[in-house]
Amino acid sequence: MIVVFTDFGLAGPYTGQVNAVLQQIAPAVPVIQLFADAPAAQPKPAAYLLAAYAVWFAAGTVLLCVVDPGVGSTRRGLIVAADGRFYVGPDNGLFELVRRRAATSRAWDITWQPPVLSASFHGRDLFAPVAGCLARGEPPSSLARPTAPVDCLDWPDDLAQIVYIDHYGNALTGLRGECLAETGQLGVCGHVITHAHTFSAAPDGAAFWYVNSNGLVEIAVNGGRADRTLGLAIGSEIAILG
Repeated sequence: MIVVFTDFGLAGPYTGQVNAVLQQIAPAVPVIQLFADAPAAQPKPAAYLLAAYAVWFAAGTVLLCVVDPGVGSTRRGLIVAADGRFYVGPDNGLFELVRRRAATSRAWDITWQPPVLSASFHGRDLFAPVAGCLARGEPPSSLARPTAPVDCLDWPDDLAQIVYIDHYGNALTGLRGECLAETGQLGVCGHVITHAHTFSAAPDGAAFWYVNSNGLVEIAVNGGRADRTLGLAIGSEIAILG
């Protein structure tokens, strides 16, 4: 299976072109769109989102991950193997939390080059072909050489910020559920948010936080949109009040 995690969006040609390359390179391998709306051009919040959602997939999955504001620069392309999954994408911190939380990880600097490499679409021209080759069984050594990725040691293990706003207006944070006691409160954008286990446990129209199905602390409003009600956006800072 190939899982696609990008900020390319579903409108326009970008996601479709990437999917077409994957189909050409590995036609027998299913392609799953996980996120096409990862935080745009923001590898840091995307890294926390990726680490939480990637572990849902079985060992052997290849994850094509592209949030790449440095495309066309000197940043490298990576293959990362972590806990049995392969990740392909830019060396810009996107895989920092995946590597940090993995029991075992290795990394390779992509040396394979396509006949034509555009300056602005490495997701299509470089990373998608490499992901397709891995998915059909080619080893990383045929595409890359061992390396040590860029470390983002100043990034915390859990990020006290909003990292994603979903379709319903719920706000996912970079905090794992174990960071908070159920009696704990969060402060965000001038609001104090208390815990509820589920939407149905909160009064209509009330804001609350809960631990979502992928282990992240999420802020929601029962029957409403947390982003609009509370003024939340990606990057909004969160205070853990106790």
